[in-house]
Amino acid sequence: MKRYLLKLTEGSTLTREESHEIMIGITNQKYNEYQIAALLMAIQMRGVTVDEMLGLRDGLLETGKYINLDDYETLDIVGTGGDGKNTFNISTCSAFVIAGAGYKVSKHGNGGSTSVSGASNVLQGHGVKFTDSADTMRRSLDEAGICYFHAPLFAYGMKFVGPARKSLGVPTCFNLLGPLVNPCRPKFSLHGTANQTQLRLYTNIHQQIGDIYGVITSYDGYDEISLTSGFKLSTNLFEKVYTPIEMGFDYVKPRDIYGGATEAEAMKIFDAVLQGTATRSQTNVILANSACGISIINPNLSIEESVAQARESLESGRALNALKKFVEINQ
Repeated sequence: MKRYLLKLTEGSTLTREESHEIMIGITNQKYNEYQIAALLMAIQMRGVTVDEMLGLRDGLLETGKYINLDDYETLDIVGTGGDGKNTFNISTCSAFVIAGAGYKVSKHGNGGSTSVSGASNVLQGHGVKFTDSADTMRRSLDEAGICYFHAPLFAYGMKFVGPARKSLGVPTCFNLLGPLVNPCRPKFSLHGTANQTQLRLYTNIHQQIGDIYGVITSYDGYDEISLTSGFKLSTNLFEKVYTPIEMGFDYVKPRDIYGGATEAEAMKIFDAVLQGTATRSQTNVILANSACGISIINPNLSIEESVAQARESLESGRALNALKKFVEINQ
């Protein structure tokens, strides 16, 4: 570790291979908490590079649990978090709408860190028990159209960074790694980022990974399509700025998509959207994000067609049925 720290203090960056070696060393508990904290802060103060992110990702995937779902063409939809907006569970709710529309979703997530309720929180609230069983994942995909990876069951290396991250108390490059280490390496991904710098970083990372991707950020700092402002979408095919109006929606206010002060409040909104009793603003935000996910899988669809598929999934009850079936399988 001393060699790497000296390199960083001299203003140099780490190669992909060096970052990979560091992650392997962290997982093998070769470094103490102070060394890890020094490494994280040295990278954070300068700004993480694409190669550093890829190397850490390589190490996490290598030391974690892999689930082979290559015979399915799945989408992961998840944000980096850290935007401080405390919205309700938008990407998780959208995942069930996309599944209800007939697509396969392999959702990766965790409990909330910067918001009241993360994906794992809202699913646990429905009685879901997390598993690392490949058979359960396959059954979930076959019968509900969606499976869920609770991150701590798969990315083993993360726990060895936890004490250093907690003691620092500030965001580090590991806050950005979560969405990039889905245990099944999905063919498609829609990732939300909290700012333009992260969007560019993620776009460059996805280009190296070679998957079919979409990266979004709203111009007022949401790591999803918030409809509170315009947003940028970067994909394999294009990079474009959209407004809510161009997607067929009205602008909404931040309070309209606020997730509440408790997990129970966030789950109430989540359920209301799928049950068809949510506010127009809450529903439209889910339709916008779901439609964007659908468009990554099926880029030949127009915006109107993607939104129509998402709306049909929601209004027909198929999205709600996907949730009910998923919960039934994963209890």
